[in-house]
Amino acid sequence: MTAAIITVVLAFAGYLVTYLNSLRLTQRQERLARVNRQLSEFFGPLLALTEINSQVYSAFSERHPRPDGRSPLQHGPDELPPTEEELAEWRLWITNVFLPNHRAMRDVLVNKADLLSEPHMPPILLEVYGHASWHEITVTRWEQGDLTPEQPSRPFPMTEIRRYVRENFDWLKQEQAALLGHRQRRGSQLR
Repeated sequence: MTAAIITVVLAFAGYLVTYLNSLRLTQRQERLARVNRQLSEFFGPLLALTEINSQVYSAFSERHPRPDGRSPLQHGPDELPPTEEELAEWRLWITNVFLPNHRAMRDVLVNKADLLSEPHMPPILLEVYGHASWHEITVTRWEQGDLTPEQPSRPFPMTEIRRYVRENFDWLKQEQAALLGHRQRRGSQLR
């Protein structure tokens, strides 16, 4: 009788261990699937778009420098206003380069917000969304013939959005590597 009880207890313990291990593996797989989606559908595309936007803006600024070395449209009330040529070039770049890029960022934010790491939309992402909307209105005015130069109340938050996206992307890559069982070597990239 004792042997039968021990057999039943061992069988139950084996089943329980198998069940708990299976549950842990399933949760790990689900977490890995979410991290992969966050990287491929949200933070990866945002990282590419913010890096491209930064490089393109740098190229624009280098190609069209102001006499004082400042960005073409970043000027105060006591500074030289942009020339008509500078404004025409800015309209061209906004319409054909920056607006499509900002739209793509906005689309990622709207369509993939469920992949955020935070429980609420971070203010920096709302600012990016607002900037894209400002460009939409501005381009629509230009198409209607109103070429009055206007600037958003704050320049595009390039540094802040790049930092936010890079930090989240890097953190998720580390978590992905850990979930895959990879270890990071000192001074080396994740493999």
